[in-house]
Amino acid sequence: MTPPATRRTWAVAATSALALALGGLAVVTTTPAQAATVGAGSYTTDRVGPLPTGCGDMTTNPRQFATADAPPGPVPTNDWWSSLLWKRTNCSYSEPLHAHPVSYQPFGDGLGLSATSTPTISGTATGVGEFKYTYTEDIRVGIAALGAPVVKVDGWTDWTVTPYWNDGARTMRATIGHGLPFAYFRTSGGDALINATGGSPTVWSNSGATIGFTVRGHDYVAYAPTGATWSVNGGRITSNLAGRGYFSVALLPTTPGTDAATRAGLAGAYGQYAHAHVTGTRVSYAYDQATSTVNTTYAFTTTAREGTANRTVVSLYPHQWRSLTGATPLTLTYPSARGRMKVLTGVDAFRTSMKFHGVLPEVPAVATGNGTDLTTLRSHLAAVRGNPMDQRGGDTYWTGKGLGRAARIAEIADQVGDAETRTAALNAIRSTLTDWLTAAPGETERLFHYDRNWGTLIGYPASYGSDQELNDHHFHYGYYIAAAATLAKFDPTWARQDQYGGMIDLLIRDANNYDRADNRFPYLRDFDIYAGHDWAAGHGSFHAGNNQESSSEGMNFANALIQWGQATGNTAVRDAGIFIYTTQAAAIHEYWFDVTDENYPAAFGHSTVGMVWGDGGAYATWFSADPEMIQGINMLPVTGGHLYLGYHPASNRANYQELVRNNGGEPTVWQDILWQFLALGDPDAALAKLRANPGYTPEEGESRAHTFHWIRNLAALGTVHTGITANHPLASVFQRNGARTYVASNITAAPLTVTFSDGTRLDVPAGKTATSGAYAWSGGTATGGVTGTTPPTTTPPTTAPPTTAPPTTPPPSPGFPTRYLLPGGGLGAAGGPATATVAGAGGVNRDGTPTNPQVFTATGLNLTYAGGQTTFDLFLDAGTAVGNGVQVRVSYDLTGNGSWERVETYRYFATDPVFGYEHYTQQSGLHSATGTLGNLSNGTVRVEVWSAIGNNPTTVGIGDRSLVKLPHS
Repeated sequence: MTPPATRRTWAVAATSALALALGGLAVVTTTPAQAATVGAGSYTTDRVGPLPTGCGDMTTNPRQFATADAPPGPVPTNDWWSSLLWKRTNCSYSEPLHAHPVSYQPFGDGLGLSATSTPTISGTATGVGEFKYTYTEDIRVGIAALGAPVVKVDGWTDWTVTPYWNDGARTMRATIGHGLPFAYFRTSGGDALINATGGSPTVWSNSGATIGFTVRGHDYVAYAPTGATWSVNGGRITSNLAGRGYFSVALLPTTPGTDAATRAGLAGAYGQYAHAHVTGTRVSYAYDQATSTVNTTYAFTTTAREGTANRTVVSLYPHQWRSLTGATPLTLTYPSARGRMKVLTGVDAFRTSMKFHGVLPEVPAVATGNGTDLTTLRSHLAAVRGNPMDQRGGDTYWTGKGLGRAARIAEIADQVGDAETRTAALNAIRSTLTDWLTAAPGETERLFHYDRNWGTLIGYPASYGSDQELNDHHFHYGYYIAAAATLAKFDPTWARQDQYGGMIDLLIRDANNYDRADNRFPYLRDFDIYAGHDWAAGHGSFHAGNNQESSSEGMNFANALIQWGQATGNTAVRDAGIFIYTTQAAAIHEYWFDVTDENYPAAFGHSTVGMVWGDGGAYATWFSADPEMIQGINMLPVTGGHLYLGYHPASNRANYQELVRNNGGEPTVWQDILWQFLALGDPDAALAKLRANPGYTPEEGESRAHTFHWIRNLAALGTVHTGITANHPLASVFQRNGARTYVASNITAAPLTVTFSDGTRLDVPAGKTATSGAYAWSGGTATGGVTGTTPPTTTPPTTAPPTTAPPTTPPPSPGFPTRYLLPGGGLGAAGGPATATVAGAGGVNRDGTPTNPQVFTATGLNLTYAGGQTTFDLFLDAGTAVGNGVQVRVSYDLTGNGSWERVETYRYFATDPVFGYEHYTQQSGLHSATGTLGNLSNGTVRVEVWSAIGNNPTTVGIGDRSLVKLPHS
């Protein structure tokens, strides 16, 4: 999660815990100034800025909502269930926990279960919108008379969590997890109670210890111990559990035309495993370098409450079942926010096998090594030589962006033998990293602080909640680690563990600790092992669950681990990076880009999302409604470690076409990022766009040198060819018109031979990137102070620029149909981010009657009625207020004479009591409408927004957020 912004966007010394630093690879000591040294670097153990906050004394006691039986060490954050442990807005329970195929929400009287199977879709096919499998409770499972004042956490494993209830007389533990259709319960002090809160249950089987019933079209089965029975009284289903204190509840799979016999068969099949309670989950992975394969095992530990069963039932996400090995998923499936989940029964583990297609420090300079293109590239490099980082801010994120920019410049300059620019970039990286990785006495900025209570390393100045919410550490620190990897190739002494390598390792461990034995940080903090991708929000305290928008910055972190591990010889770090990178690449293609066109609801209307949420996805960002940024946020930064973005070239082309359609023309911001993404699918088109628009404004972390280098060389190499792998992690294959180019980078001081899976062998000199096949050359160096080797003088033909520039999008004029709500009451082209406040309704029902409205008006409109209806998307946030409902009326004066020919009043939108914008759209439906629409001739359009119900004000996001699209052209 990254909060709204115009982006692209330690209290006590912990000597004893820190003495384990780096598995013995570095010595940690504490100075009287409370600075812990790690090699030549250091961090402070004194508090220098804000720390994580939450209910009660979370800042100093993050374990206050964990029981004494919970695992020791730092608490996990950034997970799908984090809001249960890190309470932010609900100090007793938590927000919904979207485990899939079931979502859960704890309450004082039990655990709610939701199996929403039909998504809610809002927005438009060309504007911001989202799909949600919203938590809508079917049943609540508890104990009769249970009333716990708070729900705590009794335990967790790699993808399960165990909430705990205790009201003094009764206790309950429930184990839930990703992929588990079962929820397992242990109780004391009363009868088990299943309350059908979603409507009257239809009981279709009640025999002994097993009862099957349907609520809201979803089939559940409850399994009590042998000898127990279930009683039904209206919507209440109870059992004394024969005094044995355990049971389980399962959601059955979706089956077409389900009848009683089918349900009974499924209930029996699941019943074999009902009392083999899952009590542990654990992932293990291995990178086979010879075959470039990542093999991952997802293992389950079960405890038999009765009988001898030791296996269970699980459901797999698409990125898992597409890569499953050694087992066949059943035809049974569950719907979920990630697409179809497929069922495996009777397993204690399952395994996936994925190919790792390699990364590069940078694409090779096969087309920018001499001639006119080299001259162009050298001029771009010279222009950035004096300020390689071009830093826009001094916090952790913007410093990271600057480091990333300088690293790209250093890599390119080295390839083309520009030693002066390379040295300038490396010097900027070295001085910046050394500064941040050293905590001087009394220093409060440009340093890192270790907080022992939370088990986290926080950089100050922090940004986007990286301190108080532990957001985005993988986003921020990935840039530092990647830049350090580039520096390590040229200055290996700096990167030694006894110099600054130890501090870089701490940054890695903070964001995604790869060592289970290291108790200073949680294991794989930001990476959701079962979901296959990162979560960005530390607390995850949203009704929609946790979220992440910039999947590509998460991949920047994974790539950084690969590059750093390879540069320093740390195979544990390298292999962790390859595991995260390969798994997450598959998840991104499924859930951010839906490359198979199978996972998004058909009515969603978008081929990509800007954000993935626990309960769905959104064509939106935290900071902008512009399509360029909604789509571009999952493309930046562009590096040699982002070749995964080119695994499906047709998807790149479709993605860019959607951008143009939604934007109403070619991009006007972040063109360089979007062209570089397009170059992975259609490099010739990307090069033509670049050459036709030389005056574009570079994205904040980009440079003209890198954009030109990337696009021009891909126009020669072609697209990524995933059918061939290599026995070296820094290698890739490209293909253009059937001709292949094999690429490998050798960052060591000795020659290297790389073998590709089709038998091709490539000899790579020490310190160079080399290619063979269609475009063969060798260039670059990894030895500080040595100029890179210039490629051969022959280069592939240059793609000629178009004879005429493609049409550009004209600036907005009074005749455009999409209108943003603007400060001051305007209704026009998007401006900067702003807000307006809609007053509460004062406890009076104002449904249909504008009262104290916010009014936005556009005049002098000349537009032709195109048919259809008004559409709108209003960004609303009532904070924690309950009972609020905002309403909108849109009025058309077609001729500007003061009479309203068409007036449309829409049903009010009930806001939720959770911080964060919601989308109020025309899909709420018309409350009333009068008149007819027609052409606008010097016409006027007015939008009125007011509170129909509720006592509290509501914030409306305006400027670049809320908009109305007129049905005109």
